[in-house]
Amino acid sequence: MGTRAARGFGQYSGVARAVERVGERWALLIVRDLLGGARRYSDLKASLPRIPTNILSDRLKELQESGLVRRVPSVRGGYELTPLGRGLEPVVLALERWGWSVLGDPGEGETMSADALGFALSAAFRPDAAAALPPTEYVLTLSGAEPPVAVSAIVVAGTLDVVPVGSGALPQPRRRSALEPVPEAVLELELAPAALRALLADGVAGRPGTTPFTGDAELLERFTRTFRIEPVGPPPGAAGAAGAAVA
Repeated sequence: MGTRAARGFGQYSGVARAVERVGERWALLIVRDLLGGARRYSDLKASLPRIPTNILSDRLKELQESGLVRRVPSVRGGYELTPLGRGLEPVVLALERWGWSVLGDPGEGETMSADALGFALSAAFRPDAAAALPPTEYVLTLSGAEPPVAVSAIVVAGTLDVVPVGSGALPQPRRRSALEPVPEAVLELELAPAALRALLADGVAGRPGTTPFTGDAELLERFTRTFRIEPVGPPPGAAGAAGAAVA
């Protein structure tokens, strides 16, 4: 308590208390990755390549002290969110959607990890639209990523289950019920990060023959109906332009 008071904002406020726990640099990105399931220390470091190892250790310790993260006894070097930590999911999903409104094109050296890709799909998921569509598996691969970045997203009856694809990933339990039908349709998409942004934000993708994917146009349309991130507000600069027009 003394440490928190020393570093706190002096505000008896829910927002202040939340930021005291997850407002440090990198903390929310660690929470984002752990929302996908248990991760090893090495997994978190690989997903956040620019984080110094000492900072990652410090943030994990702080998140554990705050009751948001705990060690996984069955996984060496493994961490997972506590129920209190998982309560941040709607907050981080909302922040992901808001961030896509100001995302822009990738900057020099910016990458997207499998955890970031899977979380973007979770933020874009539209359960009401998906409920009216047949069970489908979507396999997305980011082109040019090294090591390869890919996730499998299975959509059944308005539910979404996303797991990383490839070696090294901790096995995560599928959340689908054994009674639910297994998807027979599979769409494979290979996209650059900027093309993924256009697909999720605008529903725009190259037609067969221009964008590498296995499947048909109907499955691609099914994807754009299932996954979409609506812009939160007008594009950057639009508000200023509108104000100038009024003046």
